[in-house]
Amino acid sequence: MIKIKTREEIELMRESALIVSKTLGMLAKEVKPGVSTLYLDKLAEDFIREQGAIPGFLGLYDFPNTLCMSPNAQVVHGIPNEKPLEDGDIISIDCGALKNGFYGDHAYTFEVGNVAEETKKLLQITKESLYAGIREFKTGNRVGDVGYAIQNYCEKHGYGIVRELVGHGLGSVMHEDPEMPNYGRRGRGKKFIEGMVVAIEPMVNLGTHQINQLNDGWTILTKDGKPSAHFEHDVAIVNGKPELLSTFKYIYDALGIESNEEDEFRQ
Repeated sequence: MIKIKTREEIELMRESALIVSKTLGMLAKEVKPGVSTLYLDKLAEDFIREQGAIPGFLGLYDFPNTLCMSPNAQVVHGIPNEKPLEDGDIISIDCGALKNGFYGDHAYTFEVGNVAEETKKLLQITKESLYAGIREFKTGNRVGDVGYAIQNYCEKHGYGIVRELVGHGLGSVMHEDPEMPNYGRRGRGKKFIEGMVVAIEPMVNLGTHQINQLNDGWTILTKDGKPSAHFEHDVAIVNGKPELLSTFKYIYDALGIESNEEDEFRQ
């Protein structure tokens, strides 16, 4: 069942989402060769608690850490460890926070040092596909409209769209209805209405869409070993249109990047 949020609840969700955004912004300067993902995980846990929130992933479904840290061919749900990041890596950092009874859930794929141009393009197209999907999240449209927009944008570049993992509704629990696949057909699926809040998160592979899972029960990786990218925003329908609750602004500020990509989703 889809749970519609009031304006007041959406503002509480914005607070949780921005805590995650600020956490990712704090981590942006720390993501570099030689740093372990476990070190980054500890920084994130401490930062989230300092904001008066609880790490949203820690203990959720028995996940052991604050961050899902997924480098290179890992798609999502990677477990932080002591292995240092290397020059040329990419790493998806997925983070959650719980405050005032509501979750924020937000992800960004970072470059580590000097990344291959082919991989840079994968990140660029995946992030652009996120916004292509968000544009379709408005009253009267349906789940399939978002999925189609993401799939069409990425597949014309020859990339693989992961099928088994999807975005989702978001609220007082981490995963609510509706599921938000990154593929689909226009006009299909549940209809969007005012007050819906979802996490839209394309997971896009440089090669095949097929995936495997490691024996740890969590880590998902591409079947062909090629890199995968992952970007995620929390979005509400306000006045019939998509409004971002999360932001990449803090990441861009930390990295010295100028961008107006989010402007159309602010009211």
